[in-house]
Amino acid sequence: MAPDTTRSPAPQTEGIDPSLLPYYGQTLTWSDCGAAGFDCTTVTAPRDYADPSAGELQLAVIRHRATSGEPLGSLLTNPGGPGVSGVDTVRDSLSLVADENLTRSYDVIGFDPRGVGQSAPVTCYDAAGMDAFLYDIPPGTRGSDERNAALEQRQADFAAACAAGSDGILPYISTENAARDMDLLRAVLGDPKLNYLGFSYGSFLGTTYAGLFPERVGRMVLDGGIDPSLPGTESGIAQAVGFENALRAFMGACLSTSECPFSGSVDDAMADLSSLLARVDARPLTGPDGRRLGADSLVTAIVAALYSDQSWPYLRVALADVLNGDASVAFQLADFYNGRVDGQYQDNTLQALRAYNCVDYPDEGDQDDPAVEQELSQKAPVVAPYWLGPDACAAWPAPPTGTRAPITAPGSPPIVVLGTTGDPATPYTEAQALAGQLSQGVLVTYVGEGHLAYNKGNDCVNAAVDDYLVDGTVPAEGLRCE
Repeated sequence: MAPDTTRSPAPQTEGIDPSLLPYYGQTLTWSDCGAAGFDCTTVTAPRDYADPSAGELQLAVIRHRATSGEPLGSLLTNPGGPGVSGVDTVRDSLSLVADENLTRSYDVIGFDPRGVGQSAPVTCYDAAGMDAFLYDIPPGTRGSDERNAALEQRQADFAAACAAGSDGILPYISTENAARDMDLLRAVLGDPKLNYLGFSYGSFLGTTYAGLFPERVGRMVLDGGIDPSLPGTESGIAQAVGFENALRAFMGACLSTSECPFSGSVDDAMADLSSLLARVDARPLTGPDGRRLGADSLVTAIVAALYSDQSWPYLRVALADVLNGDASVAFQLADFYNGRVDGQYQDNTLQALRAYNCVDYPDEGDQDDPAVEQELSQKAPVVAPYWLGPDACAAWPAPPTGTRAPITAPGSPPIVVLGTTGDPATPYTEAQALAGQLSQGVLVTYVGEGHLAYNKGNDCVNAAVDDYLVDGTVPAEGLRCE
């Protein structure tokens, strides 16, 4: 029997603002995506939920139908970013977001949030423009007026290009609007409650949804919890410390091998790496394609490898090669982080990320505060010189509308928060804070290195997530998985 690509339950419109009923009441038309078990559709959403007459945009959606043939409902997923395509992730890497227990039990839904991928994408530069924006080394010495002025102009030019290329959508690219889009998706998919699995930034998107619609939360798991109350500057410091600590963990593992390009204690190795970064900052290396590797791109390469301890061997080779004047592997890691393959950018992740962050985070006015630099230098001395710079959002054409405050979601069912003790990108302290803020937050701790916890090979974590999403079994209080 051919797969049913037309199955679409009746929309859930109870309790919806009448002005939004034309959107919540739409019937979906699914089409074959070209791979067995997948089908695709588009959903029409208002640009501005506060003023539905202000125009529309299209959201790209993909569904992997439950292999059991009898789904519990839909399971929406978000792979992070902000800016990562949920459609591409579910289509190309389904096993990264859902194991066999989940794909058997749910219709797994991937979607591109507004501004991302196929959903009214933020568009700024072509590949050559992105290369210049990401890799070109500005004039002047680090911290000089000349260099800062060049970086400020670079950010302003990027912002202007985004405004020119994005069809007027920048003011509407926010996590609150994306969360409202998720409620629209829930309704048109025919689900009375939202079942959701969000990763990294996707945890903030889920938390935002829970704050807006606590009564519509079903079973929700947030992997790599983000503290919604943490101001942008503090969040940046916490992340810098997370990567500094991950770098120390890498150095400890590296020094235990005969291939490590460093020697002595971890402190010795970190000091030598600081010297290497300073050397590359002063005398950039030229890569095989003519691009020059400065300290900023080398830090990007290091950060890329610290997301998973499976990448540590590549980082060891990259640093050894840079010590010998070879930038090839370092550029491979930086390109991986930036989504660059054979000179082309595979998606608009970095452009959408800027759009979300500049609208989500209020202007704190402390970008140049010496106290911030001092704290960063004390807590993350190796990465600190390369972490701060001119305010990337100073020239952004859309004003910030987000706030930073605790989200409690009173009235929701239990919300499971996963935190990894060695996570550099979403530090464990933030998962702890989020679980404590949510009125029904349940923290599951994974004792390990790398970013995120689910589907990373730990049976304890996977069972906790699957048992909750499939059977509704809430993890034990204080569960630690090692």
